[in-house]
Amino acid sequence: MTLPIAAQANEEAVAAERLNTLLSRANTMSADFSQMTLSSNGANLQEATGSLVLKRPGMFRWHTAPPAEQLLVSDGEQIWLYDPDLEQVTIQKMDKRLTHTPALLLSGDVSKLQENFVITVIESGSVSEFLLTPKANDTLFDNLRLSFLDGKINDMQMSDAVGQRTNILFRDVKVNESVEQSDFTFEIPPGVDVISE
Repeated sequence: MTLPIAAQANEEAVAAERLNTLLSRANTMSADFSQMTLSSNGANLQEATGSLVLKRPGMFRWHTAPPAEQLLVSDGEQIWLYDPDLEQVTIQKMDKRLTHTPALLLSGDVSKLQENFVITVIESGSVSEFLLTPKANDTLFDNLRLSFLDGKINDMQMSDAVGQRTNILFRDVKVNESVEQSDFTFEIPPGVDVISE
């Protein structure tokens, strides 16, 4: 049974407001994460661990530990993607669309959520689970699931057009603690190739 359009729109607005409240409660956030990427048939393609620091609006530092080490840093205006193995850093102007960078979804302007996504929510005890489906076509993922436990982000799952799924589980989540402003700047190491987009 499908809901009448007005009821469905109201349900989406309530889900968006609830997600907005949960996300905007955290002006800063730090956490460790483990990430697993699965193919469409469930085969394990890649596993990684790392840490992240976020600060609203739009600042983040997302570090994936070796062996596939990468560092993604944003100062809110531009993004540096540093790959130590390739000795290469890519610098690009930040795309403020929340559908292009999952880290931006956690650190960006959450008032834009409903413009960017169709949002549904399932609440079960201390768990709130949101499914976000992008309204635009040129996105990195087909849908994104965010799960909160006791009001804190617990995990994130993205699925893309070819059925590949990336699961990110957050641990030791700390919100609204002091973070270093230097976390959101990147000093280009000497001898590294720089690609500007």
